[in-house]
Amino acid sequence: MTESAEVFRRAIALTEVPAQVFDRAFTAEAQYVPWPKAYGGDMVAQAVVAATATIEQDRTLHSLHNTFLRPVDVGLEVRYEVELLRDGRGYSTRQVRAFQNDKAVFLSTASFQVPENGPTHAPPSPETPAPESLPSSAEYLRDAHDDAAAYWAYGRSFDHRHVPGPLYLRLEGEATPYQAVWVRAFERLPDDPALHRAAIAYVCDYTILEPSLRVLGLHWSSPGLRTASLDHAMWFHRDARADDWLLYVQEVGGVQSGRGLNFGRFFDRDGVLVASVAQEGMIRAPGSA
Repeated sequence: MTESAEVFRRAIALTEVPAQVFDRAFTAEAQYVPWPKAYGGDMVAQAVVAATATIEQDRTLHSLHNTFLRPVDVGLEVRYEVELLRDGRGYSTRQVRAFQNDKAVFLSTASFQVPENGPTHAPPSPETPAPESLPSSAEYLRDAHDDAAAYWAYGRSFDHRHVPGPLYLRLEGEATPYQAVWVRAFERLPDDPALHRAAIAYVCDYTILEPSLRVLGLHWSSPGLRTASLDHAMWFHRDARADDWLLYVQEVGGVQSGRGLNFGRFFDRDGVLVASVAQEGMIRAPGSA
């Protein structure tokens, strides 16, 4: 197992501890990033794993609603307290609160369902180049040698391939209100469908603010740029493997008052809708208002 692939596994390595606030409690650690505060996907995936650990095996996660309350420090313990709100015949609901340094930093509500048979409908996947035809993040960043470039290239456990090109060092492609990103775990993951849901929840936060950056003509290296995840919702429609290519299609819902709202959909290689995402984030940069 390579170091880059281990990042996600370490992120979801929770330890159960005595509960202090609700019914069950777990601890985890925010993983390294080359910036002062932790990656938001750590908290999302950790909350998913904590909530799932309290659920009977006959039901699966179908929706997730999160609020980022405070920045989280890298390398310090985060405690997840899980409240068992409801267990019905068809649905279960959990609330998860995360604490660091005795302060609430993250709030999540997760709903689980006993799967049912019924009619289906989903929007089609857009036509895009195949992921094998696109350069990886590492190939885009081969001439960059700072900590941020190393993290974008290898430090996230997932390969990212943008359509149009990425926003790491400059705006690649047009300043459009939409983009797509092929994502796949660097290494094969265990077969547990719940783990793959956690992996998709983990990876979804890396790029979901990028359509707002793109439409503003910004990129991650824009001078003075400050971003933060504010709130996040996610719906899981079908099982999918996060270690096979998933197409993450994204668009802007609106940008105003230093905030950008973005929507995303995950499709598998066969064009089947897997999950949907909505997220609002803070976006502050000189001249971007």
